[in-house]
Amino acid sequence: MLQSLFYFVLSGLCEIGGGYLVWLWIREGRSGWLALSGIVLLTAYGFAATLQPASFGRAYAAYGGVFIILSIMWGWQVDKIVPDRLDWVGAAIVLVGVLVMMYAPRA
Repeated sequence: MLQSLFYFVLSGLCEIGGGYLVWLWIREGRSGWLALSGIVLLTAYGFAATLQPASFGRAYAAYGGVFIILSIMWGWQVDKIVPDRLDWVGAAIVLVGVLVMMYAPRA
């Protein structure tokens, strides 16, 4: 389970970080080197996500929930947008979904 959670976080940081660097290039006119770095991170995301032990569909569905939680945390730490109560309620709901999809015992 810890290894799987590690791959979720690694995938999320690569995808969010890569997307953020491309965002800075396009939306804020920053250096093209940021875009290139973002593309490298987005490619790394594609590889990191394949390391999940679950099937593709299940891993990607559960990853969507992890992505939501990491995006809220990214916005809080990087963009300084403090999550409100409903952000945390939504994050808790998707976290429960991730835990059920990935780690609940199956018959």
